[in-house]
Amino acid sequence: MTPTAGQPPSVIVADDHPLLRSALCGAVEQVLPGARVIEAGTAGAVQQAVTDHPDADLCTLDLRMPGAYGFSTLAFLRGSYPSLPVLIISAISDPLVMQQAMTLGAVGYVQKSSPPQTIATAIQQVLSGETWFPESVNRPASPAQTALRELADRVASLTPQQFRVLTMLADGLLNKQIAYEMNVTEATIKAHVTAILRKLKVSNRTAAVIAVRQLDVSDPESQLSESAAYGAITPDA
Repeated sequence: MTPTAGQPPSVIVADDHPLLRSALCGAVEQVLPGARVIEAGTAGAVQQAVTDHPDADLCTLDLRMPGAYGFSTLAFLRGSYPSLPVLIISAISDPLVMQQAMTLGAVGYVQKSSPPQTIATAIQQVLSGETWFPESVNRPASPAQTALRELADRVASLTPQQFRVLTMLADGLLNKQIAYEMNVTEATIKAHVTAILRKLKVSNRTAAVIAVRQLDVSDPESQLSESAAYGAITPDA
């Protein structure tokens, strides 16, 4: 999405680490003076941010946040807000994860260890309608990635309320607990669960939880800590 002429761009910055989020906000403001920056530290906060700011021009998204299972939030955004570009900014360095992000609809992928100017350039490029991925990930999707895309498409078909219920199921909450959190009746939650099982093409809630957790990511070879990433993003580092 290209920012509307005459209006400052708005960017949702999603990262659960306060220092990293602050550094990313600073990077956005440095690249886009006067930009409206909306912060989100959890998957639920991302949902609220896009609900409150449906005209946002970009979302920078970490893959590991409370309430998120890897690509689950990306899948939700691609399904419910298809015109919102999503730029992954993650400490995960696995090329396969980067490839999966591209397959699932992200417009770019930047490692948190990248120099501030690289992050700034990526933001500028995706806002202009381009993509930003390392050349090594521009290859055809494997059968496993195709299967992951099919699962992500099913997750993307969930309504925002259903997606929220699914993430709380994955966190181990009971129907009555979810109903309390969402301020609705337990019967409403049961109806949501029934719809979730149908859309995910699974037979029970355990299978639904297993399905969404398949979208999780891991990077066992990466030794990058969040503090090191913070130092890389901070312009004065």
